[in-house]
Amino acid sequence: MINRLHLMRIAVAAGVLLIPGVTFGQSSDHDGCSNETLRGDYGFRISGNILNSAGTPVVNREGVAMTHFDGRGGLTQVDFVIANGIPQKAPADPVTGFHIDEWGTYTVNSDCTGSAVIHFPVPPNGSSGAELELMFVLSQGGRTIHTIVTKLTPPNTTTAVPVSIHSDAEKLQSLR
Repeated sequence: MINRLHLMRIAVAAGVLLIPGVTFGQSSDHDGCSNETLRGDYGFRISGNILNSAGTPVVNREGVAMTHFDGRGGLTQVDFVIANGIPQKAPADPVTGFHIDEWGTYTVNSDCTGSAVIHFPVPPNGSSGAELELMFVLSQGGRTIHTIVTKLTPPNTTTAVPVSIHSDAEKLQSLR
């Protein structure tokens, strides 16, 4: 036989479950990310196109990059990119052949979305280096990043060109 105290406990427990905003065992939409979530070295695979004003691809870009995020909103990067099958010229490491002297800033929002700006070196006899702006999403606790370029300003100009370029990366793991 069920006594009154037992019935009251069941009623209170059922009532708590019906209160709006009370959840048990569910994660929120926001993962509590910050700039600190994006820290360490990430290996990127880059793919996409530079477009003409009509939106037709004119330059196919493929590449790889290794980006170091400092956990405080700063980044440095090396990359190797080809355009229409031709390796791009830029200041390079004499041993690896990867382009060097790339740097930038990033911001990670609490919902694990973010944005970044990457600055590229000024070419010889140039007035300014290229600049990329991108948006990204972090996943797997910050171990994976998915990006899309929102703006590409080529070297020696202040006029952006239309692009459709994206990349995906994974955090590099120590071999130790």
